[in-house]
Amino acid sequence: MLDTRIYDTRTFIGIDVSKDHLDVAFAGQAKVWRVGNDDKGIAALGRRLAAREDPHVVCEATGGYTRLLSRELTRLAIAFSQVNPRQVRDFARASGRLAKTDAIDAAVILQFAQKMQPPATPPLSADQIRLTDLVRRRRQIVDMAVMEKQRAAHPDEPDILASVQRHLDFLAEEIADIDRRIASQIAADRALARRVELLRTIPGIGATVAATLVAELPELGHVGKKQIAALVGVAPMNRDSGLKRGEAHIAGGRLSVRCALYMATLSAIRCNPDIKAYYRRLREDGKAPKVAIVAAMRKMTITANVILEQDRPWTNKQP
Repeated sequence: MLDTRIYDTRTFIGIDVSKDHLDVAFAGQAKVWRVGNDDKGIAALGRRLAAREDPHVVCEATGGYTRLLSRELTRLAIAFSQVNPRQVRDFARASGRLAKTDAIDAAVILQFAQKMQPPATPPLSADQIRLTDLVRRRRQIVDMAVMEKQRAAHPDEPDILASVQRHLDFLAEEIADIDRRIASQIAADRALARRVELLRTIPGIGATVAATLVAELPELGHVGKKQIAALVGVAPMNRDSGLKRGEAHIAGGRLSVRCALYMATLSAIRCNPDIKAYYRRLREDGKAPKVAIVAAMRKMTITANVILEQDRPWTNKQP
């Protein structure tokens, strides 16, 4: 399990990340410092962080814009947390901070970090960073192919349709090539290969889903079941107040991981005896199909978490 103990010595730094720059809020400094979101700016940030005692950087999860920052912090062995933007926004509203600028956002992130003290995100190895890039690129190419298939489904001039088909053929070759590169990258790292091997023992999880989970959910197997469900975005959020009992909904989480698990769960409902029985029981109890699928996704997530935590293959009747 990840060590999530709170250390009083940590010096939190809040960073608001955008495409072109980083706004950095240090405790005890009223002015927010801005640097470029590039090699030069992040190197300057690294030098300032190195002068601080036990620095712990916290920023919102903003997709690719944090990639360069997280890799440099990993190289420097500086603790780093990416938190859900919704949590920071809710914290800002609760604190009465309604105005919004990059500098204000950085200060709010710092206050959030000091109050909530989020655990550090597990550092990624160079091989895992490479795998993450490949998995992300595969998803981009697949999205392009889906759009082209939609265009090909509508009548058009023959030369236009031929152009679309040529592009589809090209994208299919690109997907096949990147699948080979993903497999090669996993095989080159024993730890990654072991994690993928274990995940693929779960009926419903294939090579693509396993690679996505290993690349984009590094916390899997290192945190508790409630936290992993929240990271994926399949933890139910209650909507109760007084005597009113609202319907629980899921919120937040990592969209790419959730989409991959959704497809795996649809398969598992047919071929995984645990998930199949669980889904059927929920439907017989009157749960709507969508609610039952989300619950099955949560069970799949927890099962994968237990398997990696215990380093053992899937067997029937997992917890």
